[in-house]
Amino acid sequence: MELTDVPGVGEKTAEALAALDGPEDALRRGDVVELARAPGISEGRAAVVARGAIRREHGDDARFLATDRAREIYRDALGLLQARTVTDYAEKRLETFFPSSAASRIEEARAFSREAMGRDPNPAVLDALSGVEPLEPAPDFRVRERCLATTDAERYAEARDRIPELSAEIVEDARDVAELARSYATVVVLDESFAGIDVEGDVQVRPDAFETPDEIVPERVLAFFARNRERIEAALAVHDASGMESPCDPERLREGLARVDDDGELVGDAELDRLTDAVDDLDTAVSTAESAANDHLRDALRERDVTIEGTDFLSLVEQGARVDSLLGRELSDDFDEAMRVARQQLCDSLRLREGETDLAERVFGGEPTFPMERNDEAVSRLRTELQAARDQRAGRLKAEAAETLSDLREPVETLVRDALELDVELAVARFADDFDCTLPTFAEPGDETDETNATGGFHIEGGRSPLLDVDFEDVEPVDYAVEGVTLLSGVNSGGKTSTLDLVALVTVLAHAGLPVPAESVELSRVSELHYYAKSQGTLDAGAFESTLRDFAALTDGAAGRLVLVDELESITEPGASAKIIAGILEALDRQGATAVFVSHLAGEIRESADFDVAVDGIEAKGLVDGELRVNRSPVKNHLSRSTPELIVEKLAGEGDADFYGRLLEKF
Repeated sequence: MELTDVPGVGEKTAEALAALDGPEDALRRGDVVELARAPGISEGRAAVVARGAIRREHGDDARFLATDRAREIYRDALGLLQARTVTDYAEKRLETFFPSSAASRIEEARAFSREAMGRDPNPAVLDALSGVEPLEPAPDFRVRERCLATTDAERYAEARDRIPELSAEIVEDARDVAELARSYATVVVLDESFAGIDVEGDVQVRPDAFETPDEIVPERVLAFFARNRERIEAALAVHDASGMESPCDPERLREGLARVDDDGELVGDAELDRLTDAVDDLDTAVSTAESAANDHLRDALRERDVTIEGTDFLSLVEQGARVDSLLGRELSDDFDEAMRVARQQLCDSLRLREGETDLAERVFGGEPTFPMERNDEAVSRLRTELQAARDQRAGRLKAEAAETLSDLREPVETLVRDALELDVELAVARFADDFDCTLPTFAEPGDETDETNATGGFHIEGGRSPLLDVDFEDVEPVDYAVEGVTLLSGVNSGGKTSTLDLVALVTVLAHAGLPVPAESVELSRVSELHYYAKSQGTLDAGAFESTLRDFAALTDGAAGRLVLVDELESITEPGASAKIIAGILEALDRQGATAVFVSHLAGEIRESADFDVAVDGIEAKGLVDGELRVNRSPVKNHLSRSTPELIVEKLAGEGDADFYGRLLEKF
């Protein structure tokens, strides 16, 4: 897939997406969060790009939602679904579900919904999902105890670009490598010509370093898992709670995570801990050992009586000797014991092993002095040796741990993605459960195997709109079926507009491949949804002309469209409105469109039309205590009575029968 072939993706966006690892896969999955990781791409922009990729794949022209009111219905429906997500990922991912006229896209989404509706959104799964987020890349860091070396300037530049975590150095020969080995715990030489090099220190010749960066910098893998530990553990909990099959061995993954702390450092290795503590505690340990030796000497001096003969004292002075020389001669055994105490104290506190103790002994030695002093050069050498031992062991252990975790990298990405996708599925399942939804049945126009849809249209049974401003449990179910062009009449506040909203909602959800709030729905696939809301007052001449132009365009090539119009007569005078609406219905009928026009002028429109316009009615049962009682399901081929007629009829039965009777005859 060429990125610039995706609708809405220009050169700049394509360049940003190319920075991702596998943007084509992210586009195919509709992975909004992954796409939003591209530089300069917001999550909103990522959703647009993902929808564009899906539309391109299925040949969708993005014209289904043809009016503002149709788009409002879609946004409201999408909001109901998004309100049932736990993760931000699922909220954005749901934006890739949109009504489409493409049969392949509808079926793809229906397959997703069918599986989703079988999911169980139990509280344990939803709770576990609260900790799941998309995985993040490892943070930027530097490894200072390891370096890369090469004789080639181009490889040097490539090393700095491909493995920026390590310092890169230019060398000329083995002597330069040996010099680096004295400064770094490990030197990785990139040139095969150095194979077999014999220098002191940890020198690795790795011409394949760029192909195996995780081996050269195992900290990458460890930092990735450290940064994403909570996300991964939450995803594991989701799989456990939901019974989903894990793409990797959960225990092996947990054991791998347990080996790394939150900073990406190894834990659980006693020898590495010992060396790390030894390096960290060296200065304190040396000072403590030095104090112990001096305390020993101080006590020895207090307890000894030293006698110096005059000739001895004169001889020492003439020779320029210090008093320490005299102490060394008189208290040599005590000095030896003090040094032993200091060395033992140092070795014990640092838990030094054989081979390291030799260096520790050099810290305290030489000519006796009081107070006893450390050998700073020996301390520095001991520090260097301990650091090298620590870093080399850490490097080996990190490489081993990274090898294990690296094998789990792709399964972990699948683990987390599956958990996030489960949230999308559970949102659909919760929507279906909350609003008693079912998957609709599609039939193509002209399909003679289905009488309901043989000429296009829809058949809704037990439909209830969750968009109404009442509790869903209180919404009365509606049955309604339409083929071709139909007028919908009814009393004021009888539910005509809410019926149109229900038809629009069912159509939008069905063409998005999502469940619909009804007991059953059969409908034909339509190419566009044109829903025109009720106009707020009579239009002036200019606006009226513009509206007529819109409907003229609407009636051109209307086959396959679903047109819903709410009280178009309000745009101008009633007499003219009836004639205009009749003309629009005639054009739609000739085009073979499916349309429902809500109107209080159904009788007048029917008289003006040159064909037999179907008229359905939402029938009022009557007035009870001043309140209208209505059968919300439209009655087929029935012109409903108006509210004024019902009121006059009620008064005729209660008062002046002659007056009200004559009024009633006018209807």
